[in-house]
Amino acid sequence: MAWGEFKNTAAERRLFQRRALVMLIVVSMAMIGLLARMYQLQIVEHDIYTTLSDKNRVQVQSVPPPRGLVYDRNNFLLAENRPVFSLTLVPERVDGMEATLTRLAGILDIAEEDIERFQRRLREPRRPFQELPLSYDLSEEEIARMAVHRHEFPGVEIKAELVRYYPHSELTAHALGFVGRINREELQRIDAVNYAGTNYIGKSGIERFYEQVLHGAVGYQHVETNARGRILRVLERVNPVPGEDLQLHLDLRLQRKAHELLSGRRGAIIAIEPDTGGILALASVPGFDANKFVTGISVNEYRDLSEDIDKPLFNRALRGQYPPGSTIKPMMAVAALDSGATTRERRIWDPGYFQLREGGRRFRNWYRSGDGWVDLKTSMARSNDVYFYEVGVEMGVDVMSQYLAQFGFGEDATLDVSGALSGLLPTADWKRGARNEPWYPGDSVNMSIGQGFFLSTPLQLATATALIANRGEWVEPRLLKDIRGDRSVEEFLPEETHEPLILKNLDDWEYVVDTMVEVMHGPRGTARAAAQGASYQIAGKTGTAQVFSLAEDEEYDEEQVRERLRDHALFVGFAPADDPKIVVAIIVENGGGGSSTAAPVARALFDAWLEDFPAAEQDAMFTQTASEGNR
Repeated sequence: MAWGEFKNTAAERRLFQRRALVMLIVVSMAMIGLLARMYQLQIVEHDIYTTLSDKNRVQVQSVPPPRGLVYDRNNFLLAENRPVFSLTLVPERVDGMEATLTRLAGILDIAEEDIERFQRRLREPRRPFQELPLSYDLSEEEIARMAVHRHEFPGVEIKAELVRYYPHSELTAHALGFVGRINREELQRIDAVNYAGTNYIGKSGIERFYEQVLHGAVGYQHVETNARGRILRVLERVNPVPGEDLQLHLDLRLQRKAHELLSGRRGAIIAIEPDTGGILALASVPGFDANKFVTGISVNEYRDLSEDIDKPLFNRALRGQYPPGSTIKPMMAVAALDSGATTRERRIWDPGYFQLREGGRRFRNWYRSGDGWVDLKTSMARSNDVYFYEVGVEMGVDVMSQYLAQFGFGEDATLDVSGALSGLLPTADWKRGARNEPWYPGDSVNMSIGQGFFLSTPLQLATATALIANRGEWVEPRLLKDIRGDRSVEEFLPEETHEPLILKNLDDWEYVVDTMVEVMHGPRGTARAAAQGASYQIAGKTGTAQVFSLAEDEEYDEEQVRERLRDHALFVGFAPADDPKIVVAIIVENGGGGSSTAAPVARALFDAWLEDFPAAEQDAMFTQTASEGNR
């Protein structure tokens, strides 16, 4: 028997024991390491990993505040908020953005413009996990289609939000302005914290001027989400502070009346309450549907509006700069009397034209045969140009500009009307700088009747006329009447900066008002037909502004002139003359004569404000009282 056939049992046992001990030590060390790591994770670093976990599970979302509402002076709603459903994406949760957009476009009717706009916003700086809107105002059918495929699109949601809506859009578009989606430039200047979650901002008009008041303060909520980013529940919420509701001086009834009177024409109407400076009507016709701009107007729709020959996007009331024509004569009369260039008794011979020197150019009166001897009152009633030619040359450009500036020409004299232009009040220095020419006496001749370089807006004409109605007391035009909350109007209205226009002889105010009454009610007044049968006295002045110039001896034939080259028809005035309640300025583009076109429009506005509306209110009160009595 060989020695190798015998086993060394003791040696094998010792080897096994050594191996088992080694394995036990290794396993024990591994268990100790595992337990130590578990202790570190579960006990020592518990707070750290709980926070990291919550960041994946819990999100902080901004809650945009509801935008403040806007009412007219009679509490008719002019701007409200309505719920719409939008398709939004959280880029951090979307798996394959390009593929997702392509698939979504196959399910929903998403315009190429919306996709391009979304991609631009995707490239702009933004907060992490911020929802980006792709398509707005989804229909019920689109919402249903998206609900069927919802599980296929992580990071894509249908979100309900409040969006601005203008129930009287075309009537109020130019007065209120509109809101629109925040663009890149606006992102850089707004408070990123307070506008978190807000997609809209005021773009023009009241919406822009009072943006801070209307916007409110953002709120927040902590929400629990699943792995796909869908909200499971709201853990905590801090409610947003809604924007303040505004009440304007604007009267929706008068605004509608103004649009009706200008229907089918191009023009503007401004109506002001002289006691407060409140703007009762601000109409620019034709108008446009401001609701199209809220969620984003299509390229084709915008092209149609911007290329429309009637320019519906152009705010004629605030930005239309026209020669004021003879509507400037009441202000010129104040300047001439106060500067001593003329007196009430002074008479000037009108042969039908005016010459600076014998044999020189003839500046014609509109009435080619001439009015003979005329004083200031007759020249105002007849709208005689020769009288104002002579006193205008005697005053000179410096005196005329000095007085006209005190009426608010050459500046934006409003308190809260966003976008108003300043017109052009020419001076000798302006002409030298702009045209490198001296001021000629012939320039003063043109300026004295509101022609030449002189340009003004309808709002400026209404402001200047209100100064006459108030007998020199300045009340700067404003739209805001009240804020429905704890904040005062004075907190947001800019301070008035204009001093009263005090004349050397205060009776000159009444005299100039009398000359304007003569225009409407005098036997030779140019607008006496428009005032016929009125139960109150109107103080007014018609005007006709040339769109193009005639040669010295050329006759004007309206029928042979293309419609868009015809004269503009203008009117300024107030009523009642002795206790003014309303001031109006009207321009009808290419409307012809102010007395035949603009003055009847003014009469209809005066009748509505002074008679029709009060009568309707009385009838309504009587009906309500009778109804309560029957109960």
